[in-house]
Amino acid sequence: MKKFTPYLWLMPFLLVFGIFLAYPMAYSFIISLKKVTWQTNLYEVFSDMQWVGFDNYRELLHRADFWWSLIATFLYMLLTIPLGIFLSLLLATLLSENLFGAKFFRSALFLPNILDMLVIGLVWKLIYSPDGLLDTAFMKMGVHYFHAKGFLGDAHTALAAVAVAMVLKSCGFGMVLFLTALKNISPNIFEAADLDGMTWWQKFYYIRVPLVKPVILFLVVTGILGSLNAFTEFYIMTEGNPVTLFAGETVGATRVSGYLLFNRFTEMNYGSAAAMSYFLLIFALVVSFINYRLLREKA
Repeated sequence: MKKFTPYLWLMPFLLVFGIFLAYPMAYSFIISLKKVTWQTNLYEVFSDMQWVGFDNYRELLHRADFWWSLIATFLYMLLTIPLGIFLSLLLATLLSENLFGAKFFRSALFLPNILDMLVIGLVWKLIYSPDGLLDTAFMKMGVHYFHAKGFLGDAHTALAAVAVAMVLKSCGFGMVLFLTALKNISPNIFEAADLDGMTWWQKFYYIRVPLVKPVILFLVVTGILGSLNAFTEFYIMTEGNPVTLFAGETVGATRVSGYLLFNRFTEMNYGSAAAMSYFLLIFALVVSFINYRLLREKA
């Protein structure tokens, strides 16, 4: 009986895991091998689905919008993850040095992280719009480039504009994690660094950054997953527009993978959407593994 006792304690978790994670993953893989469109009888979905094998996967590989969504997602990662980590660590370093009003700034910087994405998106949409706060500032400096379309209406700036907004929204979360990690660093290390004549930036680069690598790895992995699932911010701020040309086809400049996946579902093309979700899963695993190998601490 003692041998089965641990499994009895694990049973509630295993049931939840099986019903809400394992079964949906297996079911979505089966869906990815079948053709399910708006013409499918949703009341008899199992009997009405047509087996197509890996046609959904092959069809995606020949779609320009799919490849663009991966490129746009990768660019979004490059913009948000390094900048977000650097800004979070820099803020944590400054606020860990007992500056005046440090507690107020910690709360103020963390507050946007708990606000709803819809609210954040609408606020930044107003800031980025023609005659908005940023456009007005640039107009006063003699820059009229953004007045016609705004930052979100230009294919060259829309993706970067959304990335900057999301970095400023989420940097408070990383800041809190880095603050906790920095407090665990022994003051003796910095005292020795002061005796050696190290500058502030040298201590930042050679001491703080190496000693908070686990937090950096965590933020990189969660940043990758967040970028692959990014949808609400693009839907609210740009609706997938403006458009640009890619491989001879017109695609939405900000239609990242999460947005394209949403479109596949709204078109009731569930087989293609499921196939795309598995492509994104493989992509996330590969990129996360590479980052783990690069950032893990050496034994």
